[in-house]
Amino acid sequence: MRPTDSSPAPDPQAALMAEGDRLARHLAQTLGATLPDQPRLTLLGRSLALNLVNAFVPTLEHVTRRAGSPLHAALTVDDRGRPLLQTATPDGEAGPALSADDLLRDLLFVRGHLHPTVRDHLQAGLGGSEHQATRALVACLNSRPVLDAMTRAVQALMPRS
Repeated sequence: MRPTDSSPAPDPQAALMAEGDRLARHLAQTLGATLPDQPRLTLLGRSLALNLVNAFVPTLEHVTRRAGSPLHAALTVDDRGRPLLQTATPDGEAGPALSADDLLRDLLFVRGHLHPTVRDHLQAGLGGSEHQATRALVACLNSRPVLDAMTRAVQALMPRS
């Protein structure tokens, strides 16, 4: 169903939560989770999507500003209602766009598989207490593979001089 002109604009944060749910379903298959793991997987998927995408926006803006080629980034939705990072120059010229699912794939996966370090952290987040799950999530977000992938994603969007 396509939105009409009179329908309210889709909420980018709600679309991002839905992207987290899609990621959780993919993680369930990838990590070999069981039915009792579903609530924890939903929490992990949503947390990864929200934290990674929402951290990417100010990171991209900060790095491009410091590099002398500032970009403004905003989370919007595409014509399918999926979250999309749209960039623009300071004078309003549209820049490159990046879908949230592509960003998440680039940050968490290598050649179609979870990066081994990311996998280890997320697997640790499935078991144990809420505190252990939180620690595993933070360790995943701060892991070298994720930070290196974020650097590559920022560089890919930077304007070429």
